[in-house]
Amino acid sequence: MTVSTSDAAAQATWPLVANACRKAGLDPSGAEPVRIADNAIWSIPGNIIVRVTRPGRRAAAHRELLTAQWLAECGVPAVRPALPSAVDLPEDRAATFWERLPDHTVGRHEDVARLLRLLHRLPAPEHLLTLSDPAAKARTRLEAVQRAGVISDGDMAWLVGYADELAAVWSSLPQGLAPAPLHGDAWAGNVVRTHDGYAYLLDLDSAAVGAPEWDLTSTAVKVTTTATISAAEYERYVNAYGGYDVTEYEGFEVMRGIRELRMTTYAIQTAIDHPHTADEARHRVACLRGLNGPRPWTWTAVPHPPGSPGPIV
Repeated sequence: MTVSTSDAAAQATWPLVANACRKAGLDPSGAEPVRIADNAIWSIPGNIIVRVTRPGRRAAAHRELLTAQWLAECGVPAVRPALPSAVDLPEDRAATFWERLPDHTVGRHEDVARLLRLLHRLPAPEHLLTLSDPAAKARTRLEAVQRAGVISDGDMAWLVGYADELAAVWSSLPQGLAPAPLHGDAWAGNVVRTHDGYAYLLDLDSAAVGAPEWDLTSTAVKVTTTATISAAEYERYVNAYGGYDVTEYEGFEVMRGIRELRMTTYAIQTAIDHPHTADEARHRVACLRGLNGPRPWTWTAVPHPPGSPGPIV
């Protein structure tokens, strides 16, 4: 079967999707790409979503299924597995299969806060790992793209050093809220709202146990770093969580720095398959290096094509 898309990244992941479906006893005919980013997300007939990880993320995919099953048992609205097990693929990849949600839109910031409030109140399950170095994801991305030529060697060296610096400071952050189960990447793009008004958590592969402030920082950067939400919207977010404002936490600047770094390395990684985002990647690096003035900065969403809407990541 030939995939009816001109996207080279989707074309590259199609054999993996087809292989995984056949191993799971499913027919991949009629598959369509939904989003090709950190994970390759496809839709297949039967209202099933297939997620194929990047290389090296097999263990995370297996934990993601356990997290989804645990959230279902706890009654937290989130995506549900269509199959109980992942299909292992070459290069330490895996494919997981999920029930397709009803028609939906990107979640509201208040939805994120309410779902996090539910999640952070739960006792941590045994399968979740401790969040020990959130800057590691940025370093992994940098290692993968170091020869791609998206940014200069000088910028690459600076980013690696900056990631190491942030990781070192992370280990000595002051105590804030009590450790709790985390989503790990809790922003509006990872929450959806269905037309009947229900909100659901998506993308559970970064779930861990750690400081709730880490989850809360994902939305706080939208007001302090990119100014893509207003102060009034952020206040509603804080109120929906219960009144705790993470920007007042003593370790917020470090957490914000790691989030900004991860958003920047995501843009660099994305530029390999979507060259039109290379300028945005270099712009973000310049911002981090202090070359574009103080926050907030103007960042453009990736990997959306020029002119198309989409949340900033």
